[in-house]
Amino acid sequence: MSRDATTRAPQDPDAIVQAYAAEAKPPLTEALTARLRAALADALRDQAGGAPAAPLERLNAALDEFEADLRSVVGPRVSTLDEATGAVSMEHRSEAGQPLRAFGGQ
Repeated sequence: MSRDATTRAPQDPDAIVQAYAAEAKPPLTEALTARLRAALADALRDQAGGAPAAPLERLNAALDEFEADLRSVVGPRVSTLDEATGAVSMEHRSEAGQPLRAFGGQ
């Protein structure tokens, strides 16, 4: 399953936040959405400190960390990011062909 969203330049994480929140399980609260937005904005800015060089890798690492910190939310990952237009495609990750579940893994 994938979801597309198109928006402003990739320095603005809103398209990614909207696409992630639309498919996150359980749904994100306003506070968690704001926390995710801040984490993704940091990932887009952070090109130093040992962070992966590609924006796609930094964004997905930020999503991994966001989920690991909460231990109860799962959602899709960024599969494509057009840095010129800000278009983003999201895709669920799974080894079994099904989206991961928020509680209890696969």
